[in-house]
Formats: sequence, C-alpha cells, structure tokens
Amino acid sequence: MTRPIYAVGDIHGQKAMLDEALGRIEADDAGRNAPVVFLGDLVDRGPDSRGVIETLRSGRAAGRNWIVLRGNHDQMFLDFLDGHSDGRGWMGENLGGSETIASYGIMARAGTIDPAAARAAIPRAHHDFLSGLPFHHLDGGLLFVHAGIAPGVALDHQAKDDLIWIREPFLSWRGPHPWLVVHGHTPLHHPAHFGNRVDLDGGAGFGRPLVPAVFEGTDCCLLTKDGRIPLRPGDA
Repeated sequence: MTRPIYAVGDIHGQKAMLDEALGRIEADDAGRNAPVVFLGDLVDRGPDSRGVIETLRSGRAAGRNWIVLRGNHDQMFLDFLDGHSDGRGWMGENLGGSETIASYGIMARAGTIDPAAARAAIPRAHHDFLSGLPFHHLDGGLLFVHAGIAPGVALDHQAKDDLIWIREPFLSWRGPHPWLVVHGHTPLHHPAHFGNRVDLDGGAGFGRPLVPAVFEGTDCCLLTKDGRIPLRPGDA
C-alpha cells in the first residue's frame, strides 16, 4: 500500500483553522504518524500569525513529521526581520504584514512603526524557524512547492523567486510536469485538481475554509468535516 502524505495549503495567520485541519489529519485513519507538508504562507492577513508559527515550530521541535515550506509572505516577513526591507510594502493594507506584527503585540500601520522595536518583539526562535524553511519538498511522484515551477526547467535550476511567487506561465501550462505539483499561492474558492497540478489554496487568508488533503501516490482526497472526499481533475 502506498504511504500516505498529507498537505495543508496557505494558512495566513488562521490559527483556529490550522488547529481544525490538524485535528482532521489526526482523525484520519493513517494520519497520526504520517508526514504532513505545509505549503507556505504561514503568516499575514489572519489574526494569529505568531500562534501559527509557534504551533508548527514546536511541533517540529517535538519530533512531528512535518515539512514546512516557505511562501512569499513568509519571505516578506523574513526580509523585514533581516533588515532587507523596511516593511512598508509588506505592512500595506493588501498584504497583511500589519496583522502579523500585531500578533506579536506591535500595533502598526505602514510607515508608522519603529522597525528596530518591531524586530525586537519577534522571538529569535521564530526568526530562526522562518530562516530555515525550504523552498520545495519532493516525495516520489509529488512535488510540493508554495507557488509553482517554471515549466520545462529542471528542479535544480528553478529560481527561488519562481518557487514562491510564480503564477504565469505555470498556471496556464497544460502539459505534463515530471511530478504532480501540489501548491498554494493562487487563492481559489475551493481546492482544485488541474491534472498536472493541485492548488490547495482555498482562500483561508480571506476567511474561506482551510481544507487539508491526503495523497496516496498521486490520488488525492480532501479531508472535510464529513471525511475523505476524492479530488480529481476537473473537480473544484
């Protein structure tokens, strides 16, 4: 029997939704000790980015078989923490950085905070956790990545910016990839299977449900409140 692997799409600071998704994985027959891949965008927009990072960081530290990938929002947060950005764009109203900073007790509007004080409010353990997030995870015939890949480019030659930011030409590419690509980044109203890729970003950053998935080989099921629901090409 093929070993199952679970995946969770973009969380965007929705700690309560993350807890519910983890509960569904735990309740699934194979979910207790199976690997779980989190597709990045842990932070921004939702109310508790700090809680999301702490849940995943402490779970990893406790030995959970969790693979946590880097998303573009995580990179923007990290760029601010590393001093590569003053955070003004990231804390703009559309990106949600202000909500992330607020979860650490710093009430911010773009351009009105002391960057040094804001950086000092972030626990070093969270900074280190973000710094260590990988850009992809390969598991048999599945490639897990935040945004997608440049079609036709070998994995070793993919640009890191593409792995966390790409939309086109990835989204419109209808040809096969060497793997079934499991990604987030492009929010939908519900996870969808496109034949050569599965988009698990159901829009939790905008208040829509966070629905985890389980893969057995390249077969995919969503874990809903009513149990497993197959997700096949063309389903949405």
